[in-house]
Amino acid sequence: MSAHHPAAPRVLVVRNSPRSGPGRLLPWLREEGLTAVEAEGAEAVDDPAGYAAVVLLGGGFLPDDDTRHPWLPAERLLARRAVDQGVPLLGICLGAQVLAAAHGGTVLGSHGTPERGSCRITLRPEAAADPLLDGLPPVFPAIQNHRDQITELPPGAVHLAQSAPCPVQAFRLGEAAWGVQFHPEVGADRLAHWSEAALGADGLDLARLRSHAEESEPDSARAARQLVANFGVLARERRGGA
Repeated sequence: MSAHHPAAPRVLVVRNSPRSGPGRLLPWLREEGLTAVEAEGAEAVDDPAGYAAVVLLGGGFLPDDDTRHPWLPAERLLARRAVDQGVPLLGICLGAQVLAAAHGGTVLGSHGTPERGSCRITLRPEAAADPLLDGLPPVFPAIQNHRDQITELPPGAVHLAQSAPCPVQAFRLGEAAWGVQFHPEVGADRLAHWSEAALGADGLDLARLRSHAEESEPDSARAARQLVANFGVLARERRGGA
């Protein structure tokens, strides 16, 4: 009789924008023994039942822009149910803002100084015992591409990381839900697809941003890979417990 091998734990990956894909998350999740199930925002379920974990990706709009992006109420409900059920959730950029907004936080559009390219993230003391950020250096580079910010965390959220232009770079809500404003799924190669004209209008030089991102890529990739490995542990533990 052949041995029974249970199916790999499934991770729901919600894509909010065609240009904000999962990038290197997909191969890394596979290396962690997980199966990524991709869904466009409009097609995603509003309940995490059947999944060991959830990832909410980015997008160039606000988390309550329901008129132009009518799936957002369901995504906020998905975020609330994941927290209520203890299903590990990772919200990235817009996904982090969805998680915050779904639980009473505040997100402001075009607030503060936009962050583009490779930026320094600093862990706060509260991150010392955090399971998602375990093993990351106190300061690490990560790709950023946003002009909107979480300006007030939800009640009970734990503030985990910050940068000078954007104080809320990472937070935890409940036991197993995280939001990160930076992009662990994106490497320096993504900048090759950015608009030189659009960046120039903001006074930024794409060639300089690309050069800096490429210099920072080894440290950026190492930190991002550790974060995904930690998330993989959480998803497998959830699958085992379930």
